[in-house]
Amino acid sequence: MNKRLILHLVGNVVRVCGALMALPLIVSLLLRSGDALALLVSMLIALAVGTALSLVQPRRDTLRAREGFAIVAFSWIVVSFLGGLPFYFSGYVPSLVDCFFETVSGFTTTGATILTDVEALPKGLLFWRSFTHWAGGMGVLVLSLALIPKMGARSIHLMRAESPGPSTDKLVPRVANNAKILYGIYVGLSVLMVLALLLCRMNLYDALVHMFGAAGTGGFGTYGDSIAHFNSAAVDIVIGVFMALFGVNFSLYYFLLHRNWKAALGNSELRCYVGILLGVTGIVALNIMPLYNGSFFTALRYSFFQASSIMTTTGYATADFDLWPQLSRTLLVILMFIGASAGSTGGGIKVVRVQLLLKSMVRDIRRTVHPKSVNTVKLDGHTVDEGILSGVEGFFFAYMLILLLATVIVSLDGFSFETNFTAVVATLSNIGPGLGMVGPTGNFSAFSDLSKLVLSMCMLIGRLEIFPILMLFAPSAWKR
Repeated sequence: MNKRLILHLVGNVVRVCGALMALPLIVSLLLRSGDALALLVSMLIALAVGTALSLVQPRRDTLRAREGFAIVAFSWIVVSFLGGLPFYFSGYVPSLVDCFFETVSGFTTTGATILTDVEALPKGLLFWRSFTHWAGGMGVLVLSLALIPKMGARSIHLMRAESPGPSTDKLVPRVANNAKILYGIYVGLSVLMVLALLLCRMNLYDALVHMFGAAGTGGFGTYGDSIAHFNSAAVDIVIGVFMALFGVNFSLYYFLLHRNWKAALGNSELRCYVGILLGVTGIVALNIMPLYNGSFFTALRYSFFQASSIMTTTGYATADFDLWPQLSRTLLVILMFIGASAGSTGGGIKVVRVQLLLKSMVRDIRRTVHPKSVNTVKLDGHTVDEGILSGVEGFFFAYMLILLLATVIVSLDGFSFETNFTAVVATLSNIGPGLGMVGPTGNFSAFSDLSKLVLSMCMLIGRLEIFPILMLFAPSAWKR
């Protein structure tokens, strides 16, 4: 393991994190929200730590897959800790564990919170809290690669360790250019969303904050009742549509920009993603119609928003879906597991993995019926490599095992199974709200410090696709 290279590159990422704090600091100074000192001190600490680490010069510039995984894992842990310092120094969140939980939730775009009164925080801190969603949505390492192209040789290992999905294909040969293309698309969609929200008569501050939450599919906002605060069908539609757009594989937008319509619109994961989203929207709308005086269009407005929010793992809410009929609640929990598309800012298992698992199951059934037949798994007309199928199956097993173990540990707090189980699902799939105490009107403040640390690790494990974090505990990974 090239430890000096790991420290050097982690330092570069931490410096980027420190520089990002300048934006909420400017917002704090402009709005005179009283939290500028906490942001300034935190920014200086992050820059100092990042600079100190980046001064460690590696003896060799060899970046293998395991170094890439380690860099990604350590970067996210360190950045999450340092990113929580503004909450601690301001005094609004006096517990370092709570600060770590809140910032992990931000960077991993989970949206779970320990705050009982969101509106009590000054606007600079609220801006930083939501801005972590936007920075973490595409990935802090991808952002660092875009800003610091010379972060090291074979940087594709960094993108593969951080990017959501079973595989990461390069759009262009140079990794740094890939990062710039992805962030260019990301920024473009973000700007369009802000403009759309401004047309809905939302003020610029709220438009930016809620764009951060939707673009990163995170869900942090400025009001305790989330998007329901605005009580606007136009706002619901705009945010609902953009959440769905940010849940699409960003490579497809690249193909659309280059007029490769077949590659974009013919993508099977996209068709499956849209089909599931619209199917659940329709079923839930019919199921909740009695709650809205039999109005199908009103029910459709709320069902689409919530289905889009949950499937993209954003976590915004326009209604307390914990009070909806059992069928609707069950479908939303299923969406929590499925998640968004690979290569998007969303979390969950990912639609393409679900497709591959189903196709693999069908193939095994055919093999049982016809042992001598040749059966392969195909996706978009191409045969899927057995290594990818094995990786998907390993991911699913690890996901379920972590889900069960974390649920057992969290259950030590004595809350209901519904609360404990959906709290773990909501953090492991990077969604935010669950059911029961952690529903759309609840929060995670009642959990013990042990449970909060476990749930924080679930958020990191879910966002980094499990293996980068688990690799840290493998002794063989650290041997020469």
